[in-house]
Amino acid sequence: MSAVCRKGRVSKMECGENASLLSVSNSGGGEGSLDRLLPSVCPGVSPRKRTTSQCKSEPPLLRTSKRTIYTAGRPPWYNEHGTQSKEAFVIGLCGGSASGKTTVARKIIEALDVPWVVLLSMDSFYKVLTPEQQVTAASNDYNFDHPDAFDFGLLEHTLRKLKLGKSVKIPVYDFTTHGRQKDWKTVYGASVIIFEGIMAFADKELLKLLDMKIFVDTDSDIRLVRRLRRDITERGRDLEGVIKQYNKFVKPAFEQYIEPTMRLADIVVPRGGCNMVAIDLIVQHVHSQLEERELTVRAALASAHQAQPLPQTLSVLESTPQVRGMHTIIRNKETSRDEFIFYSKRLMRLLIEQALSYLPSQSHLVQTPQGEDYEGRTFHGKRITGVSILRAGETMEPALRAVCKDVRIGKILIQTNQDTGEPELHYLRLPKDIGEDHVILMDCTVSTGAAAMMAVRVLLDHDVQEEKILLVSLLMAEMGVHSVAYAFPQVKIITTAVDKKVNDLFHIIPGIGNFGDRYFGTDAPQDWSDEEMDEPSY
Repeated sequence: MSAVCRKGRVSKMECGENASLLSVSNSGGGEGSLDRLLPSVCPGVSPRKRTTSQCKSEPPLLRTSKRTIYTAGRPPWYNEHGTQSKEAFVIGLCGGSASGKTTVARKIIEALDVPWVVLLSMDSFYKVLTPEQQVTAASNDYNFDHPDAFDFGLLEHTLRKLKLGKSVKIPVYDFTTHGRQKDWKTVYGASVIIFEGIMAFADKELLKLLDMKIFVDTDSDIRLVRRLRRDITERGRDLEGVIKQYNKFVKPAFEQYIEPTMRLADIVVPRGGCNMVAIDLIVQHVHSQLEERELTVRAALASAHQAQPLPQTLSVLESTPQVRGMHTIIRNKETSRDEFIFYSKRLMRLLIEQALSYLPSQSHLVQTPQGEDYEGRTFHGKRITGVSILRAGETMEPALRAVCKDVRIGKILIQTNQDTGEPELHYLRLPKDIGEDHVILMDCTVSTGAAAMMAVRVLLDHDVQEEKILLVSLLMAEMGVHSVAYAFPQVKIITTAVDKKVNDLFHIIPGIGNFGDRYFGTDAPQDWSDEEMDEPSY
């Protein structure tokens, strides 16, 4: 007996009625049709009453009944040229109200057990109602199940941008006020996007973005029982009112707009989240697709762009006797931790001051206490933000704060996967509207440039302009300089020294050792890399 089929229905087995429902559809209003919508069949609607819409992405974890899955460790989504070479895999989940779409989505996420999965709900994209429409909604006469109730333009723009690996802002819809909350939710870093909603297949442009289309087919009696249970126990409604609402809005809407789109599905899943056979088959297919999209970046960096002259975007601090003397101390393996910290901080301060000289400035006239004019310079930009690559890059934050008053700070954690040798993005926290800022990206050592490239890619995905990024590092290898400069030719690179070699373990030669361990007084593992970061102690 088949539990799942492509392009059609399958036989149905009995299943316990105990799946938890996290997403349900509701009311609506609005006549007419959208040109982009697929043909419909009959009229219908349904009123919705949930406090706010939900889009799950952060924190990057999923709690299940058995365990907590940390969806962290995003592998490279770009090639050695710094350009995106793989899109996120998008799964579309459609089905009627209370069919169990979100339950299916969560069980897919749990079974996938892969990093950086985003669950995107159509509930976030209801249109903001006019005062007249709000009055209609208050009396349960507005059709929230009609296609006109959704902002398909914003939804398509958001999903397209997220699929391309960009940072997006998701509206949070408040069903009590029928409007969007002031603060939108930032979502970023999807390897897999699960997009669910009652109208997930209703728009032609959205369909083009879906790599896999799943229809959750649940018996109408079961869906009605679920709505009765929810509306009576959770919303205090009476039995007669719930049944009346179902017959007036929910059922007609399903027949007109939702059920006809079943023919578009690649897979039809009966009984929702209980159908583990179907979910296992879906997961197998997604895993095979992700394997085809795997990238290897570090090996490519190690063999590319070498024996080339150092790029013009590189600025190396002048090797004065003072600078060379400080390098002598911090490179010496016999140097005590206290002296290592002291002289590292001195170098960091000089490095940050050098970096600031590359920020844009403009002429500014002031008057001195003697009443004379003085033509000076002032920063020409909106804001300066520092972003440290944890953990070693965090040691440079005090130097930046010492010379930039009220500077904003962001953090990115990148670690090397011990099995693949590839850098992986584990965590990021960036200030709001960072795309408008000049960003000083801080890392103490750069060997192959793999971690620095990933950090730059993250900033670009958050709409930071490439020419507004300054990468600062105490020590870099020529390989790392070439890798970053080739991939991102407009990024300014500032360092205190450049060493020529990187050995087979990606250690800079002659190098400085594991900077983080020497600074924090921890022991480095035998297979440490100059670009490997430890977990932050939050």
